Amino acid sequence: MEYHWGFLLNFQHALFFLFFLIITFFTENYFLDVPELIWSVLFVIIFNVGIYYLVYFYLVPRFYLSNKYPEFILFAFICFLVSSLFRILLEPAVFNMRFNETLSNTKFLYNVYTAQGIVILVASFLGITKDKFLIEQDFKELGEEKDQLYFDLLKSKLNPHFLLNTLNNIYSKSFNPSENTSESILQLSRLLQYVIYDTNKDTVTLMQEFSSIRSLIGLYQLKYNNVLNIDFKIEDEEVLELIEIPPSVCLTLFENALKHSAAGLEADSFIKVTHKIQNQEFLFEIRNSVAKNKNLIGNSNGSGLGNEAVMGILEKYYPGRFTFVSRATESNTYETLLKIKL
Repeated sequence: MEYHWGFLLNFQHALFFLFFLIITFFTENYFLDVPELIWSVLFVIIFNVGIYYLVYFYLVPRFYLSNKYPEFILFAFICFLVSSLFRILLEPAVFNMRFNETLSNTKFLYNVYTAQGIVILVASFLGITKDKFLIEQDFKELGEEKDQLYFDLLKSKLNPHFLLNTLNNIYSKSFNPSENTSESILQLSRLLQYVIYDTNKDTVTLMQEFSSIRSLIGLYQLKYNNVLNIDFKIEDEEVLELIEIPPSVCLTLFENALKHSAAGLEADSFIKVTHKIQNQEFLFEIRNSVAKNKNLIGNSNGSGLGNEAVMGILEKYYPGRFTFVSRATESNTYETLLKIKL
């Protein structure tokens, strides 16, 4: 982007000076003969390159972009007068200009004033539009950085306290090794592999996403001795390997359900996850219980933040092609529905 924009700026400058060279040649041609005409044109071009970049690189950033408009107008006008006076005094003295009744010095003055006015106006206009464009680019880049922050949020959404507790749990069980200890290490390694490596990709397959959810379920089941009422069956694995989505979208929604259902903390808690691919649509639905004792799940702001991040990612990748619903229903349950047109 920076290379493309730099090339465009240089092209604008070159195009203007080519146009200015042609205009200067034909206006100076009335007063001079070759070879003085060539030297005069070169002098005018070199002199005005300096004036042009003085306005472009100094006056515009120093005064106009600092909202010092009166100062900008004043210094631009002084620049116009000084540059015009310099040419008016120097050119007739250096070059053998011919003035007569038809080609009077009045016409020469008119040409000088017009040329200097054009140089300063064009330099001001291009300088102002360049910086306005760069400001818009900054806003655009800030928007992209905001999207990236949403992505980073999704990547880091896996609760570090849960991971720490899982490691402590594995450590305590390691004194009396069992199959559960080995299984816990396996599930944790799979989940960490997904979080560390796969979420760095722009997209992952649905099978990878669902496998991370299955690993997370496995860790929770081992933590609570396989008594959790979590229903999640992965079907049509061959199809899931072919469809890609942004990473951690479904995993984040499932984590919210795990937290707010009080899974493992209340006896009647449950989570039911279903998915379907039909008519070029991906449907992902979670129904979970809602914790009766809110103190068990702590601050619930994390859910809203997670949903907001998911919405940001969906709007970026599937504008106008998704439906996202997250709401409480009857019977003390909560429903999360995601539908994407593939």
